[in-house]
Amino acid sequence: MDAMTRPDGERMGRIRRVNGPLVEAVGIPDAAMYEVVELSDRRIPAEVVAIDGGTVTLQAFEYTGGLMTDDPVRRTGRPLSARLGPGLLGRVFDGLLRPLSSAPIWLSPQPLVPAEQSSARWQFVPSAAAGQELAAGAVLGTVADAGSIEHRVLVPPGAGGELRFVASAGKLAEDEVVARIGATEIGLFEQWPVRRPRPFAAREESFAPLRTGQRVLDLLFPIGAGSSTAVPGGFGTGKTVLLQQLAKWCDADVIVYVGCGERGNEMADVLGDLAELTDPRTGGRMIDRTVILANTSNMPMMAREASVFTAITVAEYFRDMGYHAVVVADSTSRWAEALREFASRTGALPAEEGYPADLSSSLAAFYERAGRVRTHGGRTAAVTVVGAVSPPGGDLTEPVTTATERFVRGVWCLDRDLAYARHYPPVSWSASYSHDAGAVAGWHAGHGNAGWAARRARALDVLAGAARLSELAEIVGTRTLPGRERMTILGGRLIRDAVLAQSALSAVDATCSAERGAALLQLVLDVIDRCLALIDQGIAAAAIEEFDFGPLVRAREEAPDLSTCRATVMAALEALP
Repeated sequence: MDAMTRPDGERMGRIRRVNGPLVEAVGIPDAAMYEVVELSDRRIPAEVVAIDGGTVTLQAFEYTGGLMTDDPVRRTGRPLSARLGPGLLGRVFDGLLRPLSSAPIWLSPQPLVPAEQSSARWQFVPSAAAGQELAAGAVLGTVADAGSIEHRVLVPPGAGGELRFVASAGKLAEDEVVARIGATEIGLFEQWPVRRPRPFAAREESFAPLRTGQRVLDLLFPIGAGSSTAVPGGFGTGKTVLLQQLAKWCDADVIVYVGCGERGNEMADVLGDLAELTDPRTGGRMIDRTVILANTSNMPMMAREASVFTAITVAEYFRDMGYHAVVVADSTSRWAEALREFASRTGALPAEEGYPADLSSSLAAFYERAGRVRTHGGRTAAVTVVGAVSPPGGDLTEPVTTATERFVRGVWCLDRDLAYARHYPPVSWSASYSHDAGAVAGWHAGHGNAGWAARRARALDVLAGAARLSELAEIVGTRTLPGRERMTILGGRLIRDAVLAQSALSAVDATCSAERGAALLQLVLDVIDRCLALIDQGIAAAAIEEFDFGPLVRAREEAPDLSTCRATVMAALEALP
């Protein structure tokens, strides 16, 4: 008989085979797909991923060294779930949402609900009264000191009815009942399956852009709040730096940053920067509205696979409170590599480049959870997803990149040549795109900025023309081109150096407001138009090319008043012989 019975009468399965994170067990007749079980007396969490007769295949979320055949397997009766509640903001967790401290908890497998959380007490302030009729999503109260934003305790999905009891204001333990609606008891914390999207009332038809603080993105390739975008780029092209800038400066209420298989020193940099930065929205620390999930390259592989779903579940939790949450995943390629490694251990038939055949489905299950919605509580909120892709050798035709592009609304492609030329951010204006640009243009037109679309179109036209003519100039020489074509090449350089370049290390230029970015782009476009007019007046192209455009290029960092810079540059151009 495959099952085993402990002296206390508990019936359990047993391990039959261990192959890295792959564990096969027998004697679990009632096991369900995606149910979490615990392996051996060390209670290593694992998830059911296949059932074949009496044999159950598990993926372990911890290091399996020391596991032996016939070790016990205990069912938990629930799927892999995130423990959601106060205390998420400003902290660092692993891929299963277990808190990480100075000690590397992952080296010592812990239960999914760490004992250290059970002693915490939280200051609860009720906002509803007994006798009220409340639906799912209604606010029961708030919790103080749970981060830089208000933490709202909601009626959970699927519940609703007459509020029969609500706790008085005061400190509550984590396991205390906060409210009772009918027969449903509600606490400060809830468990939610990470692979199941949290429900909402409807998709929201209104639109609002996501402001990133990065000019090349906000001016040329914007996306909406609740949209999704990919950031593909080879090694050394600056993906992590760009994602860190987004986490620091985008206009979201909550940032969920998941380091998925990346180097530990990069995660340490993220933590250090966020802890030191002042949040422009609240005046507090930037990290106090950030949740960090760290599953670095030296941590267990399959926890990496779960981390992206844990991250977006956390984002949906804050979305239900009425906030805009941004998930920054760095990188989904490392997540896909975990899928590939586990699939190879199970003997699954490999698809392109060894990735499992369901790679596209897995990517879709992640990105489709982005969206701008109306919650069951009647609030408009959003989850935006930004996922980095690290194609081996910078090959943008590899499976993860091509599959990702099918499910996202935008692509911010990083260019190796720009990165090596120290142009930051190295976002390629020829390979990047945004399907939200039209909606963003409409939003700007409705908010008094009718010229936004025309400026964007003109800038992209100049950049495309400059790229095309630069290739021709390499063959025939720049001086053989007509004057207007030479001004197009010059204009491309000015847009690139004076507008699109932005220093992540500059206290002035690390982030840029939408108003200043638009004014800077308009200034450069006006200078380009003036140069073209001078060519039409008979001024030699060489004289314009030799003109000192340094003040214009330095304006992004040094000129608080762009009107003064405009007057100076225009007057100097008029004085050309």
